[in-house]
Amino acid sequence: MSRVAEFLFRRRGGAGWHWTDVFTWFWLIGGLIVMFGPALWLVNSSFKTPAALAEFPPTVLPYVTAEAVVEGYEEPLQLFEVRNDDGSVRVLAEVRRLGTVAQMVDPANPGEIIRVNIKNRTPKRSIAFALDNYVQPFLAFDFFLYLRNSVFVTVVATLITLLTNSMAAFALSKYNFRGRSAVMMLIVATLMVPLSVILVPLYSVISAMGLFNSLWGVILPTVATPTGVFMLRQYMLTIPDELIDAARMDKASEWQIYWRIILPLTAPALAVLAIFSVVWRWNDFLWPLIVLSRKEVYTLQVGLNTYAGQLNVQWHYILAMTVVTMIPVVLVFIFLQRFITTGIAGSGLK
Repeated sequence: MSRVAEFLFRRRGGAGWHWTDVFTWFWLIGGLIVMFGPALWLVNSSFKTPAALAEFPPTVLPYVTAEAVVEGYEEPLQLFEVRNDDGSVRVLAEVRRLGTVAQMVDPANPGEIIRVNIKNRTPKRSIAFALDNYVQPFLAFDFFLYLRNSVFVTVVATLITLLTNSMAAFALSKYNFRGRSAVMMLIVATLMVPLSVILVPLYSVISAMGLFNSLWGVILPTVATPTGVFMLRQYMLTIPDELIDAARMDKASEWQIYWRIILPLTAPALAVLAIFSVVWRWNDFLWPLIVLSRKEVYTLQVGLNTYAGQLNVQWHYILAMTVVTMIPVVLVFIFLQRFITTGIAGSGLK
């Protein structure tokens, strides 16, 4: 720990603080807030009740307003601490609010309506985590069905992406044929074509193939990615051709060269592409929304959209389930992150 502390708190100015030390600390702390602030706010907000999410200004911690059952009222009423003109404070329950005036009652004497300006009251609340935001979707929501569909789409699409893209990259990096550069330029040029341009023809093809309302209709159109082909090709260019020539002299087939030599040596770049593919497929919303119309084949991202109605949006459930859907992507990144630097550096991406 002493070495870690020495590394973190070392200063260019020696015993004093140099201006670059101050600037570096501000830059690093600001970057930390920008990168992890939204994620932490999402996790924190997922434990809030609908009333707490609607508060303005928003609170950092998840607070819950205390409630009491008052005689003559079916639903529990929220409790507030009201300041009287003489400075004393008493606890009242709110019946309704009309503009800036709240109609309140004393829980011990509910027969008298007391009108209070909302500036003179503060909610009586405490810190509490709304765990029902995570429990109720599992009970009343087909979460595990949507999770299974998303896992199937992500895993199968990623495996096919790695296979097809690595084959294309192998051919474009190790075979000399006429038009190789033109093919590569054409593949890279497709990066400039947005998805919205090809949605209609792509939908027509999927419909003609009978893949509408099928998970394969979500998987197959997205397996060939120009980014993956370019990244893998750049990495394979660093593999010496002498290895392939030696394998051919040993009478190895082209498939054996690809499977036993190229793929193992390209493992870092494949790991990076796998991370990208998992993130792309797991978070994909537009294309599954177009292809899938039956709830039985919904993915998680499309299924979460059921909580966003035309007149009512259940943000507390959406935030909680969004946190749950983030977990697989984070785990994949944790297990494969050691390959990211090696893979990107070797592929020439910046």
